[in-house]
Amino acid sequence: MYKVKVFVTLKESVLDPQGKAVQQSLTNLGYQGVQDVRIGKYMELSIDGSSQDVEATVKEVCEKLLSNPVIEDYRYEIEESVQQ
Repeated sequence: MYKVKVFVTLKESVLDPQGKAVQQSLTNLGYQGVQDVRIGKYMELSIDGSSQDVEATVKEVCEKLLSNPVIEDYRYEIEESVQQ
């Protein structure tokens, strides 16, 4: 069993109005040092299989469902779960 952490963010070339709104709010609250905010998604998956199968499954799931490859990038971390 593997635990997979998936991070999905907008591509650098895509405007992030939600991130801009958060950045402006932080500035209004006095956090002048915050220059940029990008909003993204975080997901955890538990997947059973060999390490090669898990990696292939994660790539496929990210490209078909978890991200929009036109405007989003994704990255993931695979950890072997400890069975209890």
